[in-house]
Amino acid sequence: MTHPRHTTSRRAFLKAAALSSAPFILPSGLRAADTAPSKKITMGFIGMGKQNAYLMPAFLGHDDKTQVLAVCDVDTTRRTAAKERVDAFYKEKNQTSQATAYGDWQELLARKDIDAICIATPDHWHGLITTAALAAGKDVYCEKPLTHTVEESVAVINGVAKHKRVLQTGSMQRSSKEFRVACELVRNGVIGKISHVECQFGVPSRPCDLPEEAMAPGLDWDRWLGPAPMRPYNSVLAPRGLHDHFPNWRLYSEYAAGFVGDWGAHHLDIAQWGLGMDESGPVEIIAAPEGKTEGAVLKYANGITVKHLNGGFGVHFFGEDGEVKVNRGQFQLILKDRPFIKEGEKVSTDGAVARAEKQFLSDAKVRLYATPKGDHLRDFLTCVESRQKPCTHEIIGGRTSIICCLMDLSYTHRTSMKWDPAQFAFTGGTGNPEWLKGQYRGDLKLA
Repeated sequence: MTHPRHTTSRRAFLKAAALSSAPFILPSGLRAADTAPSKKITMGFIGMGKQNAYLMPAFLGHDDKTQVLAVCDVDTTRRTAAKERVDAFYKEKNQTSQATAYGDWQELLARKDIDAICIATPDHWHGLITTAALAAGKDVYCEKPLTHTVEESVAVINGVAKHKRVLQTGSMQRSSKEFRVACELVRNGVIGKISHVECQFGVPSRPCDLPEEAMAPGLDWDRWLGPAPMRPYNSVLAPRGLHDHFPNWRLYSEYAAGFVGDWGAHHLDIAQWGLGMDESGPVEIIAAPEGKTEGAVLKYANGITVKHLNGGFGVHFFGEDGEVKVNRGQFQLILKDRPFIKEGEKVSTDGAVARAEKQFLSDAKVRLYATPKGDHLRDFLTCVESRQKPCTHEIIGGRTSIICCLMDLSYTHRTSMKWDPAQFAFTGGTGNPEWLKGQYRGDLKLA
């Protein structure tokens, strides 16, 4: 039986040390001790846009375990508003806020009194800030995709091991029961031998070609770009001030992997979970037909394929005895030899999931990680205290980011590639090792 706490080995990842870069230079003396069970986890938040507008209040809501000490953003309005929100939270509880606002994330990491960091910047900053935070002795909650390049994923995985940190990736679907039960059905053979999987998540990235726009004062544009090439400001990339939408920097290859790295990081992660590939990955990436923005395929050593579609049902597993279809708030089990839900019967998603679990998984040999109460953030905080691996730890987040990167590269370069998931390397004369690395501007380097 697979234990609900992960028993993943790091052996394969440590072989990939050759991909590691020179250290990022930070102020001296950066160390944070492991969090004592009796002490609240002090937190800092970096990137105060749409996602942290949800995450920070959610972490504040776990105030039996957390204390927020810092917020950071390159936009003055967002930075100020985030601090005011923290101040208001503690004022309502008749407590004194100790929060400080920063424009430079390095200043935040330099604080020895901060235990954990929550990173919700654009994707091209994830790897640099995460590795620096690990080196500074911080535990890390980082939004998905965990990194923007394969090299960064390897550096993060190795950094967690080296610095003995706890990391959770924001792939929250693993904490939702419908996804876990769907994967347990697949892993326990309820739909028989799997032939292929289809995942729906939208278009790949493209080079940024946005025109220059005038920019009002209050944004450190150079710092927003960070490792990415210098280019003129455009509000599509960095909408000013407070906004309630996800900016479209994610569409452009300089900053993200398109929707392959956005929704793909969610759905490909579930495909990996259902196929039992958390410690591995595909051995071949088959390019989409010329000119198409869907149709790329990941092929595994056992012959199973995972195909990218722009339409479909989230994650769709096909087996010789049936199908499992799962998306947020949606679940279907289709069996060839008998009906699971009778025609005309009205059953809620929760009801269908509970019925499938009771009928097919009561004596399951494979049990997957069940996040207590489905609370992804609480899982991270609990593991910061216990020093165990959380639901979507660095190996899971890193492996998922890698396959997102590889699929997006197949669209960018319009080529198929063979891949060694143990060595994190192209094989058979395919691909280019330089594609796996970040080309950082200035003095920025991975820690």
